[in-house]
Amino acid sequence: MTVTENVATDALDEVAWPSPRVLVLGLGNPLLGDDGAGLRMLEGVQAAGPWPANVRLVDGGTWGMSLLPDIIDAERLLVLDAVRTGREPGEVVRGEDDAVPRWYSRPVSPHQVDLREVLWAAELLEAMPSPLVVVGIEPDSTDDLYVGLTPAVEAALEKAVAEGVRVLRELARD
Repeated sequence: MTVTENVATDALDEVAWPSPRVLVLGLGNPLLGDDGAGLRMLEGVQAAGPWPANVRLVDGGTWGMSLLPDIIDAERLLVLDAVRTGREPGEVVRGEDDAVPRWYSRPVSPHQVDLREVLWAAELLEAMPSPLVVVGIEPDSTDDLYVGLTPAVEAALEKAVAEGVRVLRELARD
């Protein structure tokens, strides 16, 4: 797991995370085509910074349950990911709070099964960040082993990053 923020990674435990603590979590596996869209979105959102000290941008890859400490430590959560919602490939989607677990009931890849379990665990611990927002792109292909996004998803990337930046600006405010 990679933490990408203005603070050195090894110094995270020594630095206070000011409120509201906003976690931006990019998910996906870049070796499965469009499943890597969340990580590409994270790169774009990070490049739109610098972000204030209350924002942590984390490359969650396919880390599953090991993301639980980061999630329960956050007050607000933005997930960037490829999500199957039944729309056309390349469509940018946004879901909040109760809509999110439904989206992950049709996983694009194994990491999404893990995310559903992590969110469930955070809820059981009464530590679910609120709001929980997902900005995603409907994938075209996640079944074959290859690096890169399909044309439809690549074309949607700029719009998805813009939405992620807009949401993050809202979440990062006091």
